[in-house]
Amino acid sequence: MRKGRITIPTDENYVEGTKKIADLWGADAVRDCDGTHLPKNALEIADKVYNTYFVVRGDNAWADKHTDELQSVLLMTNYCLATEDTVVIDLLKGYSHDQLGINEENPKKYWQVFDRTTGEEIFTWEYVGGGQVCVENAKPYHEYTVNFFATNLWDSTQMYNYITNNWNIEKHKVMEPRYAATFEHIKENMRKWCEENKNVNVVRYTTFLYHFFLVFNEMNKEKHVDWFGYPMTASPRAFDDFEKEYGYTLKAEDIVAQGTYQNNFVNPTKKFLDYMEFTEKYVTKTVRELVDIVHAEGKEAMMFLGDSWIGTEPYGEHFKDLNLDAIVGSVGGGVTVRMLSDMPHVKYREGRFLPYFFPDTFFEGNEENAVEELNRNWVTARRAMMRNPIDRIGFGGYLELAAKFPKFIERAGQVCDEFRYIYDTVKTQRPKNFAKVAVLNTWGKKRSWMAHMVAHELWYQPNYSYQGIYEALSGMPVDVQFINFDDVRSGKLDEFDVVINAGDAGTAWSGGDNWKDEKVLTAVRKFVHNGGGFIGIGEPTAVQSNGKFFQLSDVLGVEKECGFTLSEDKYNIEKHGEHFILDGIDAPVDYGEEKKNIFALDGANVVDIVFSDRFTRKVNVGEVRMATNAYGRGRSFYITGLPYSAQNAKLLYRAILWTAGKENMDKKSYCTNSLTEAHFYGDRYAITNNTNVKQTTTFYDMDGKAQDIILKPYEMKWINKE
Repeated sequence: MRKGRITIPTDENYVEGTKKIADLWGADAVRDCDGTHLPKNALEIADKVYNTYFVVRGDNAWADKHTDELQSVLLMTNYCLATEDTVVIDLLKGYSHDQLGINEENPKKYWQVFDRTTGEEIFTWEYVGGGQVCVENAKPYHEYTVNFFATNLWDSTQMYNYITNNWNIEKHKVMEPRYAATFEHIKENMRKWCEENKNVNVVRYTTFLYHFFLVFNEMNKEKHVDWFGYPMTASPRAFDDFEKEYGYTLKAEDIVAQGTYQNNFVNPTKKFLDYMEFTEKYVTKTVRELVDIVHAEGKEAMMFLGDSWIGTEPYGEHFKDLNLDAIVGSVGGGVTVRMLSDMPHVKYREGRFLPYFFPDTFFEGNEENAVEELNRNWVTARRAMMRNPIDRIGFGGYLELAAKFPKFIERAGQVCDEFRYIYDTVKTQRPKNFAKVAVLNTWGKKRSWMAHMVAHELWYQPNYSYQGIYEALSGMPVDVQFINFDDVRSGKLDEFDVVINAGDAGTAWSGGDNWKDEKVLTAVRKFVHNGGGFIGIGEPTAVQSNGKFFQLSDVLGVEKECGFTLSEDKYNIEKHGEHFILDGIDAPVDYGEEKKNIFALDGANVVDIVFSDRFTRKVNVGEVRMATNAYGRGRSFYITGLPYSAQNAKLLYRAILWTAGKENMDKKSYCTNSLTEAHFYGDRYAITNNTNVKQTTTFYDMDGKAQDIILKPYEMKWINKE
């Protein structure tokens, strides 16, 4: 058995059990869990001892003495209908009164009231106290909202854990470090804690200053969950500091943005990007002082990519200045593995695997389900590990619960051994990539492997058909980079073989008004015309302008009927199902939620089309699902949606090869069975079975030589290059 690169939870009441499992799994690090305490002799158990550290939460003694220095959150009320010329709006209606109070600091300066029927800001209002705003001179049957600052009375993560686990402990308030006295207190706490915790050599910041946007409703259920949201960084003090630094006044609406809160799907405004940069610079400067304290004590600083991570932006330009040693994040699948493993400027990256050792999974009679969840989590993550593994893996929760499940303990040990073998192989020999792919959206590099996320790989009906793209790419033998439209304007496309643009019209992922820019349009057309590949999924290049919806319909060979061109007859409805892209795609393609009313332009090749039983004409019928198109020396591929599946991953890979003009790379380090995959590392191949049943596949090596291989459930077979 190999040793190292594994982190397990422990607590002061389970020392001997921890030692036993550490030996079984080859763990070299232990960590505490929210609600537990490390044993005093933790360094006797493992080389690395992580201790969770909360920068701004949990110090209620200070918070209670400085109630005016608690954190704020910027919110918008529910829509309120006026039936008379006066309307009273209850600010916290629909919000948790346990979590939120009213920040009454100078409402007239910082709050805003809007007539959401006309979009006008209204100034005839007063805060009358008691959490209520009275709007005078209202227009009957118009709707009104208030943008206001609330006080954050209860840390969002602790509130979630408290409710989930039926805790009965002190509720953590949240301090605002922008106040000088509070920040000096925070630094003094850091120094004192380091001095008192000699047995800890890794400070696991969980996390830093500002939580992602997570607020609860009046039933204490989640109301807003945006893992990228910035409303909990906003405060009157932040707005004042912003004005001093940037020279203009930020308004609440610049963040609230009609209730969208400038979330990840919204094309960001210049003002919001300024505010993000302002927050990043402040978080970096502030956290760096804490990290320096930790380093001065001879300890490592680790950031948990979750909870209060906002403002750190690991793919942003300021992240390097934090001077962190490590980053750790929750692994939901291949996308989150790559999100962690591709991150720059840290010494090592760790993934926390599922299941979490909590009572909602580890209860009597549920062992098989726990093992299955581990297998499912591991095999999806393993695909990405084969391309770029994280440096460590670990688990969280209460180890004593998991220890009661011997089958789980045994299987987890096998996973640990397999991970170490993968790491030792992949990190010493770079895997072979067959194409260089750019994912084009408004955010670009800053949201690498974060595209279409709402809450850390959770399933949402409108976005899973897109999120599957990145899950497929995460374990694919291609080099993936995320670029934005400024990259296109600056000529970066020439570095790639294929560009992917995917998303709903108007979103940051499709690009919105960026597709009205002739510099963008001509740059992409030139790239494809000169031999590049373009893949569009959903509503790519979409914005209604100049008589078109898909602005690059000429490149894609398809357009969407929005009702404006019904009088133009469309004859390209014949399906040509035989294509290089579909070779080996045996089952019907899963398009997810897909898109309706897509039609093919003359000259495009219709790969798949669906017809309604209501229409039998040979013109103006059918909805295209897949199409290919030649454009100059280049090629394009369009598909209406691509949720993740093994077959869809294979389809996308073949589409990349075809659009790149690299069909000759087919049958090189390749498996015919889509439930199995091949990876080449210079002197050997890894063949993986990504299922829980036996699989048979024909494997082709780099020379195109074929052999049949049988793989046991979840097996990874290594073959030396001849």
